[in-house]
Order: sequence, then structure tokens, then C-alpha cells
Amino acid sequence: MKGIVFNLLEEAVSTEFGEATWDRLLDDAGLDGAYTSLGSYDDAEIVRLVGVASAALGLPPQDVLRWFGRAAMPILVRRFPAFFAGHDSARSFLLTLNNLIHPEVRKLYPGATPPVFDFDTSSSDELVIGYNSQRKLCALAEGFMQGAAAYFGEQTEIHQSQCMHEHADKCVFHVRFAK
Repeated sequence: MKGIVFNLLEEAVSTEFGEATWDRLLDDAGLDGAYTSLGSYDDAEIVRLVGVASAALGLPPQDVLRWFGRAAMPILVRRFPAFFAGHDSARSFLLTLNNLIHPEVRKLYPGATPPVFDFDTSSSDELVIGYNSQRKLCALAEGFMQGAAAYFGEQTEIHQSQCMHEHADKCVFHVRFAK
């Protein structure tokens, strides 16, 4: 996993809970926390950080990942405003993940392996999003969807009909947006 993800997590935790909380999470996870945005780190490190946060908060790891996705979105907007320019809705923004955003991520962060999404846009009321990643961080993806909707001033209703954690080939989200 690229260091940018750890940097986002550090900023999200430090902003909402304070730097001491980030330091405590690192200590509890047995990690040094020296993450450079271009560096590559073992996926197990994010799992350990989420695990200790989950235990400390008494929340399932999936809820911690959803929170992280939501909390990271304003940080991403500040760091990469060009990704959000020209969009007036979360739907429009999300539809650019594979063709615009993730190719740029690969340029900025060599070796990055972002997830692959597929989209069913046949309904104007619902966007069906397929998520496929060896990391199986579908809850984080859901949090990013929620964060994108919040950025565009929208409410979301998300239903996950398939999950890789339940042996599906991919995760499938049914997403409805409302102003």
C-alpha cells in the first residue's frame, strides 16, 4: 500500500482526535509511523492500525474504514483539487475513477495498485458500482463514496448487495444520491 494512504489516515486521525491519538495507535499497533507518500508499505500495517482503532473505539473494523473514507475526502479535495474540478455531483465524480483519477494516481505514486471499479449507469436514480481489489477494503470505498457525496452537498443511500468477504468475485454497491 502506498504511503499516501497512511498519510491520509494520520491527518484524519490527528485532525479529529489529536496527534497523541495517532501516536497511541502507532504504539498499540507496534508501528513506527514513518510513512512517505511515495513509499510502499505492507498492507498488514493498515490492517493493524484499523484493528487497534477498532478495539479502542469498540467499533467493527468496517466502521473504522468507512469513517476513514469519509474523513479523508476533504483532505483529498485540498491536496488534489483538479480531480474534483468540473464535477457538480458525486455521481459525475465517481464515474471518473478508472479513466481519470486512478491513472493520475499511478503517475503520481509509481507502483500504486488502486482498485478497479465498474459502473452500471442504466438507471438515473441509482448508480451501481462494482469494486474489485485484492485488498478487499470495500468499507473504505464505501466511506469514500459517502465522503464524495458530502463534498458535493448530497445525501447517499448505499446498499451493498455483494461482498468479496463473502466469496463474491467483486463487491457491488447500489448508490442513490439526493440533494
